[in-house]
Amino acid sequence: MVYTYRVLTDEQKWQFETEGYLIAKGLFTDEQLAEIDRTFDDISQQMIPGHFEPDLHQETIDPLKRYPRVMHPHRFNETAKRYMLHQPVMEVLADLYEEEPLAAQSMFYFKPPGARGQALHQDNFYLKVEPGNCIAAWTAIDPAGEENGGLLVVPKTSSYDIVCPELSDSKESFTTHFVKPPKDQKPIPVLMERGDVLFFNGNLIHGSYRNKTKDRFRRSFICHYASSSATRIGTHYRPLFRANGMPVELETNPNGGPCGVEYDTPYVH
Repeated sequence: MVYTYRVLTDEQKWQFETEGYLIAKGLFTDEQLAEIDRTFDDISQQMIPGHFEPDLHQETIDPLKRYPRVMHPHRFNETAKRYMLHQPVMEVLADLYEEEPLAAQSMFYFKPPGARGQALHQDNFYLKVEPGNCIAAWTAIDPAGEENGGLLVVPKTSSYDIVCPELSDSKESFTTHFVKPPKDQKPIPVLMERGDVLFFNGNLIHGSYRNKTKDRFRRSFICHYASSSATRIGTHYRPLFRANGMPVELETNPNGGPCGVEYDTPYVH
């Protein structure tokens, strides 16, 4: 496919290239967001082995037992696949990559009241896209801020190498990995409205707060992408998909990354 898109301003591209992230508005209509609401409300009442396995019958101390994240919904739900390949999102990605994007993964987070956050980490530690990098498109289905578990980013860390993570604080993070920010650089909150899409580079250090509210979810639809010039990716993300829905098989990346091939890299992305 010939690269023809140009939907971002020079200032927006500069923001992504220097800071490692960019918020785009207006990529989803109200009707499209309502369809996403209905789709995942329906999924939340089901047991889908390998993708969504909630505790539907018992009250639990951990609200994420009832509302775990949905992994790869595009593999069993056509609406999720359609929005993973949503044309306005794909056009922004094509502008950022300056070539055709390939969709690698979809996820949906419910983030109910009281849910733990996710410790700071780097996405390409898991996706292992080579050459190049992955880019995330993180869509806020609910307004997301500091109180209900919104995102944190460490600006400019998109230019840093992937590093071997430390162990996270299990009281605050539902995942086990933690990447310490560079000296003198601190995470900052990203405040998002419903329908905003945050695009960020796979090396950018980011995470999320605990949801401290008693009555507000922080739902989000999150997808990861590679460029068409990539040749390798982690095994969990194959096959990838073109914008027209056709599958693409990249080689499995055997690279163990900064922790070596013997390091256990649980599938958390």
